[in-house]
Amino acid sequence: MRFNSKNILVIMLFMLIPVTVFAQKEVRKNIRKGNKEYKEQKFSEAAEYFEKAVEGNPNSKEANYNLGNTLYRQKEWDKAIEQYNQSNALEQEDPLRVSEGMHNIGNAMLQKKQLKESMEAYKMALRLNPADNEARYNLAVVQKMIQDQEQQSEGEDDQEQQNQEQDQQQNQQNQPQPPQNQEKKPEQPEEPEQMSRDNARQLLQAIEQDEKETQEKVQQIRAQEREEKAEDNRRRNKNW
Repeated sequence: MRFNSKNILVIMLFMLIPVTVFAQKEVRKNIRKGNKEYKEQKFSEAAEYFEKAVEGNPNSKEANYNLGNTLYRQKEWDKAIEQYNQSNALEQEDPLRVSEGMHNIGNAMLQKKQLKESMEAYKMALRLNPADNEARYNLAVVQKMIQDQEQQSEGEDDQEQQNQEQDQQQNQQNQPQPPQNQEKKPEQPEEPEQMSRDNARQLLQAIEQDEKETQEKVQQIRAQEREEKAEDNRRRNKNW
């Protein structure tokens, strides 16, 4: 019996169907195993299953997104961001899914202390999903952190300028005085000496006050960071 080219093509297609179905089953199997390990907080094992699923089907939205979440739990911030971007590319027709990806990118950026990038990611998440109250809260926190950093930087600049002025004044005080004219009535040494001590005391008090304010700002920022970490532990990352 002879087969024409059309019959051969049909036969080849039927031969490929079982292979494709088997591959899809393997992908679903690895995703289910990955989800199981993730729920048990075995993130390393979960990542292996999700990676296998992505290898079997690079266009699997669920596998890509869940792999991003698993990498986030492993504190692999850069890899997690890369995976979320891949997931967003697959979900480009679903704004809500992309919003979730941008939200998690904002979380990863925040963990990296990249505040401005984190702020932009949260803004994008809110543009795509204005009902995301967690993203709105996180955005407000990041904006406050940026504001505190800018204020601290300004305070350090002012402190440096004050230190320079103090050094200049101290150098002027340490310069030798010209010899007194013998014919002039000698000045009483107590008065200028007493004035110098007063000035020094005032400068010292000003410096101590500035240092105190700077330390208070640093403590506030550290307290804010501890609060953010605690809040992040209480609020679970968005899952599929």
